[in-house]
Amino acid sequence: MPQRRSNIMDILYRIRNKRIISLNTISVTVLALFIGALALLIGSVVFYLDFGQFGGVFRNPDIRFALRLSLLTATIAALLAVLVAVPSGYVLSRLKFPGRMLIDSIVDIPMVLPPVVMGLCLLVFFRTPLGQGIENAGFRFVYQPAGIVLAQFFTIAPYAVRTVKAAFDNLNPRVEEVARTLGYSSGQVFLRVTLPMVKNGIVAGGVIAWAVAIGLFGPMMILVGTTRQRTEVLATSIYLELSVGRVQSALAIALMMIVISLVALTFFKMLVGINPAHITRENRGH
Repeated sequence: MPQRRSNIMDILYRIRNKRIISLNTISVTVLALFIGALALLIGSVVFYLDFGQFGGVFRNPDIRFALRLSLLTATIAALLAVLVAVPSGYVLSRLKFPGRMLIDSIVDIPMVLPPVVMGLCLLVFFRTPLGQGIENAGFRFVYQPAGIVLAQFFTIAPYAVRTVKAAFDNLNPRVEEVARTLGYSSGQVFLRVTLPMVKNGIVAGGVIAWAVAIGLFGPMMILVGTTRQRTEVLATSIYLELSVGRVQSALAIALMMIVISLVALTFFKMLVGINPAHITRENRGH
């Protein structure tokens, strides 16, 4: 009888292992096919691009202006997004209040809407009496470089808020409670305990927001247009270059944006990967 039971358990163990191996094989195959498809798409850009003209594209003063403006506006918008994300993420993570789920959903609206909708909303807003009053006061955004930052900010802020909120969620509240019992005020706890422990999450939020801002196209086309040497950014440069038949220029810009995105996302993944482990070690220490 014990021998028979042992045989049954051995059979069940083998079946379980086969199922695990089969599931792993299917999962790896699906991932490999997806990565392969992405590699083919990116590889087609590299294959079609004439690298002999690659350097010449970025000697074009219009493209250099678009690159500088893209980097500048994306950086400003990402910094503004982080400034909003830290207090917003803290409130959504730590405080309990009526309508919290609704507020949380409203914050995410720009993430699920087509980006062009945000540009349209901003354009319509500046046609209202309040919006016109803002512009008449000297704060001009429509068809102005400042409008690029505004469009980027409202589109990317939810990404920063969501990333920073996740960092606060991963931090054990007991750490903050212990700091309060030692005589720290709420402000001191936030500045000296909470922020240092979620700094990777905050930086990660800024990185992902910056990466999204660099690639935005729709909101800028609606709110500021794409004027050479004024409101042209890298994403709209691709459109302009294709519209006049300069395919090689468009491909060179696209390849550069792919590299920028890959570097930014890799940095983001590194920060997100480090942060939870760092928080876990700190929490165990307390």
